[in-house]
Amino acid sequence: MAVTLRRGTRLVIASHNEGKVREIADLLAPFSIDVASADKLALDELEETGKTFTENAKLKALGAARASGLPALADDSGLEVRALGGEPGIHSARWGGAARDFGLAMQRVHQELVTAGAKDLSANFTCALALALPNGKAELFEGRVFGTLTWPPRGARGFGYDPIFVPEGYKETFGEMEPSLKDSISHRARAFEKLMLAAYDDD
Repeated sequence: MAVTLRRGTRLVIASHNEGKVREIADLLAPFSIDVASADKLALDELEETGKTFTENAKLKALGAARASGLPALADDSGLEVRALGGEPGIHSARWGGAARDFGLAMQRVHQELVTAGAKDLSANFTCALALALPNGKAELFEGRVFGTLTWPPRGARGFGYDPIFVPEGYKETFGEMEPSLKDSISHRARAFEKLMLAAYDDD
């Protein structure tokens, strides 16, 4: 393992998305890792030029690690809708326009499904996490959660597409769920579990 995390490690969360930063910080809290967001450190928000979630996560983590001189953890995640050929995928935030308005993004997903006459409403969230060091070393981890889409949106918790996504085995959307429950079953939690199994050293 090229990158190791220990108690007291100062780690940059390479995101300017408050929802993502909060979820990742909550996941890290039991491990006594000292976190700071890219926004708090006034780091530039890098353009996501990768063609996959993992490429974008690695790009962001390496950029933040080199700019801060600290280990950095980046997330790239999104909604993949089967009837839309996997869209919006890596363009999930961009479906909300320049303002990244997820109300508009959810409306667009719904409208495209209606236009396509789709009866298959299955979808999944995918999360890629990249843990990087300033020297260029990086490790990648991926997690997914599967479910179905619903309309209209339900719930004001969470962020992004959460109000239209019902995970398998549940009746509530991610937007309706208690945050602690979502954090235990989400795509981000599944990627995070793999990361900590590989990278965390509590000696």
